Amino acid sequence: MIKLFSLKQQKKDGESSPRTGNQKKASAAQLRITKDINELNLPKTCTTEFPDPDDLLTFKLVICPDEGFYRTGRFVFSFKVGPNYPHEPPKVKCETQVYHPNIDQQGNVCLNILREDWKPVLTINSIVYGLQYLFLEPNPEDPLNKEAAEVLTNNRRLFEQNVQKAIRGGYVGDPEIRQHSNKKFKQWKNYL
Repeated sequence: MIKLFSLKQQKKDGESSPRTGNQKKASAAQLRITKDINELNLPKTCTTEFPDPDDLLTFKLVICPDEGFYRTGRFVFSFKVGPNYPHEPPKVKCETQVYHPNIDQQGNVCLNILREDWKPVLTINSIVYGLQYLFLEPNPEDPLNKEAAEVLTNNRRLFEQNVQKAIRGGYVGDPEIRQHSNKKFKQWKNYL
């Protein structure tokens, strides 16, 4: 009870003291993202970049996998943390063109914790590890890029070739072919 009273008194004292200069009160999203960034424990394959060091709500994550299909790539993700964070997940986009069943040509990412499984107790660290896991274990069961998922399921060797071609800057996939059946897909393999 005494502790609660002293907290109320501190708050009252803080309100009565005049603000100096242009000091703005930090939003809940800013406070939480500051905490998340301070507690970030990045794996050795990941780095963060803050284009504006004063804006923690917008930043980039760079993932350079050291194993799996994507081991030679460098993948940049942009993070935009909204005012409702942590009650809503940040918006995450892949800025690097990648041949991946869970990332589409527009850079949208299919990661459950960025959608229906998001909970306010999750952190930026959770998202980093989720994204890294997508490069270690692409999930063809829940694809955004159905053609890449189909190739991964049916022909892992071709999938790896397509990944490496995309990493080297080559274009993999044809929008018209992606909409056709498996028969057309087999014809397309010869095109590569």
